[in-house]
Amino acid sequence: MANLKLTDVAKVYGGQVEVLKDINLDIKTGELIVFVGPSGCGKSTLLRMIAGLEKISGGTLEIDGTVVNDVPPSERGIAMVFQSYALYPHMTVRENMQFALKIAKKSQAEIDKAVEAAAEKLQLTEYLDRLPKALSGGQRQRVAIGRSIVRDPKVYLFDEPLSNLDAALRVATRIEIAQLKEQMPDSTMIYVTHDQVEAMTLASRIVVLDALKDNGHKYSIAQVGSPLELYETPNSEFVARFIGSPAMNLLEAEIVGTGETTTLKTTLGGGTITSNVPSTPQDQGAKVNIGIRPEDAIETDADDYAFAGEVEVEERLGEVTLLYFKRAHPDADQVIGKLQGIHPTHRGQTIRLAADPSKVHIFRNGVSLLYR
Repeated sequence: MANLKLTDVAKVYGGQVEVLKDINLDIKTGELIVFVGPSGCGKSTLLRMIAGLEKISGGTLEIDGTVVNDVPPSERGIAMVFQSYALYPHMTVRENMQFALKIAKKSQAEIDKAVEAAAEKLQLTEYLDRLPKALSGGQRQRVAIGRSIVRDPKVYLFDEPLSNLDAALRVATRIEIAQLKEQMPDSTMIYVTHDQVEAMTLASRIVVLDALKDNGHKYSIAQVGSPLELYETPNSEFVARFIGSPAMNLLEAEIVGTGETTTLKTTLGGGTITSNVPSTPQDQGAKVNIGIRPEDAIETDADDYAFAGEVEVEERLGEVTLLYFKRAHPDADQVIGKLQGIHPTHRGQTIRLAADPSKVHIFRNGVSLLYR
């Protein structure tokens, strides 16, 4: 299929509004890259720039070593699956899937072969003669994907393809996309989503984008890595809180012991806790934030703990119990505990939370000590 290389890519509207800058990415053949980030960070804009639907304001986009900044979308070898299915309602599934090949004046034998092969991969063979209105939302999305497959593009682009589906269909279609990728191991795919589960389960690598700040010193890409790399070793508070649900708890603390492991005293509750993140003697006394994911929080009665607070709201979901603690002040982030299994009610009780040292992150000025 194709390698993509983005070098110093930027997008500016009207010569003033900077949406993306300093986008540097190498995407290899066979990767499924997922763009995630908050609303307004430019995920879909970047995808449309790759497709050729938005002009690149700065930098270069290469596909297999050829700069394609000024190449029309139809000549880039790219197929795009949109959030809306964009199917022709008066055409059957077969006619929708073969439409682009007919426009390209392919022979009927080539068209039939491509459509039948795509329909088999997507389990659409028995629906080929139906109109879109006779299909479920998930089936329509598969038709939209099939319309891309028959073109045999160099790169597949997916712009939030599951956002119009209900929860059950999203799960089923996400699994189908994962299975489709396994059937097409050499295909290069770029996928935009707001859904962390989609990102974590589908991606070879995740690109976390952040909205540009007015000071002009912010890069568009916050971090790139495999799903578990971003989950286990986020490089910043932003990535730490964006990846994972519920978001990582951040607690104010002071470093009171340095070395291969770091000892910290938390501001709220005044407990002490140890982290496996190393520190230097110069870090002694530094004001930092410690990060603990809700699912890594452990209820404890010991003197070594990260947080103590009153449980304000409790959600008992069966497999997990979520504890929402009363805020220390109105502007404080709410601390959340995610305990495995069913627990006796904690509401109104003061609970201490600790965590294994390997699960305690340390951030100084918003950056992980592991990446300074």
